[in-house]
Amino acid sequence: MRSPLFKIVMTFYGIIGSTLASVLVVIALVNGVSGLWPLLGAAAVGFVIGLPVSYYVARAMMGD
Repeated sequence: MRSPLFKIVMTFYGIIGSTLASVLVVIALVNGVSGLWPLLGAAAVGFVIGLPVSYYVARAMMGD
């Protein structure tokens, strides 16, 4: 059985990860990046950064 923290982290990760990915893609587009792989890389970096951010947000909300 998974802990309540895990469920909250995964819920936030769906929101925070996609938001960070889209923000980084928009930043890349504004800076003139037009290739597929650099844009996918920017999205991947957003999803990777979203996991620890989601963890810290969930821990802060639970009071740990």
